[in-house]
Amino acid sequence: MAAVADVGVLIVGGAAAGSACAEALIEGGYGGSFVVVSRDVDPPYERPYCSKDYLRGKMQRGDTYLELPAGIDLRTRTSVMKLDPQARTAKLSSGEELSFEHAVLGTGANIRRLRVDGGELDHIHYLRTLRTADEIREDTSDAEHVVLIGGSFIACEVAASLTAEGRRCTLVMQEESPLSLWFGERAAAFFAGVLRDHGVDWVGGDTLARFEGAEGRVRHVVTAGGRELEADAVVIGVGVVPDVMLARAAGLDLAESGGILCSQALETSAPGIFAAGDNCDYDSVVHGRRLRVEHWEHARAQGAHVGRVLAAGEAAPFTEIPYFWSDLADWATLEYVGPAATWDDEVVRGSVEDGEFTIFYRDGGKVVAALTVGRSEDLDEARELIASGGDLQA
Repeated sequence: MAAVADVGVLIVGGAAAGSACAEALIEGGYGGSFVVVSRDVDPPYERPYCSKDYLRGKMQRGDTYLELPAGIDLRTRTSVMKLDPQARTAKLSSGEELSFEHAVLGTGANIRRLRVDGGELDHIHYLRTLRTADEIREDTSDAEHVVLIGGSFIACEVAASLTAEGRRCTLVMQEESPLSLWFGERAAAFFAGVLRDHGVDWVGGDTLARFEGAEGRVRHVVTAGGRELEADAVVIGVGVVPDVMLARAAGLDLAESGGILCSQALETSAPGIFAAGDNCDYDSVVHGRRLRVEHWEHARAQGAHVGRVLAAGEAAPFTEIPYFWSDLADWATLEYVGPAATWDDEVVRGSVEDGEFTIFYRDGGKVVAALTVGRSEDLDEARELIASGGDLQA
């Protein structure tokens, strides 16, 4: 007779995907036991606040914590050091070894670090956790000028948050205008105007060359184009890389994107082991292509899906349209469904100039994504069109 597993489901990671999976197991009436193993020092929390209200000091640490159902065996400050898919065992950093029936890898992603001269100087920061948000807030409290490296969500959100708290901020980015790589020039012109109107400056079409310092701390940011910017502090936001160390060591198949290769049901190459969140590269039924999306809301949706699958005991494809949102301080909130790999046309509803609009991104006569500011009701239509492969009616 086979030995009874210590837990029915081992959930690795207590962030968006892992916590949502645990909630879905309880809500779905899962009859077995499960444990959430998290290397974080905090219980599961809303990570997006790290660049927004928590960074600004408008929220207390506890206000970011998720309200999880009772009955969750959560082990913080603990990592899974080794996973054996065949033996169905996991060795924890606590020294304990667990056996399991199923596992869910919600290991997320790690920040992308830049290897440049001067990168070891003090007052250079990367934002990922509540702790790093604390460090940035404290370090910039009396800064006159903060330079941010990057032109996408983290850099723009942090620049907006720090500017709203009285700091002077400059973005250094390879794109010509903020958020243009994601949304195109029409939308980027709007966001650029919002940032500029509130005092955020940027250097576009350029890249970081090096940091220069004095007495061990950063003093200047030098770009490849020869610009030299004074800096009392620097925040780097140039994306993340999927955390697949555990998956790779366990022999799971990896995708070209760097994520864990998963099926339509988010199952990995090892039967009974799933992935969800920033590390999950899955075969999307809706998009007809492989997809990996790095965002809190999508990670939550994937984690919840896996939890429902395990509670029901029957695999089902993940069909939710990726959704995410972003705030630029109190100045503008954007929402997006998609994502669009490419597009050849944009259809606008509302007025970009007035700051209340939706842009439908079309490719080959089909809606593939939509961005909105102030017109959330348009997103339901966009979801339906993306799922059906349809187009807007004239």
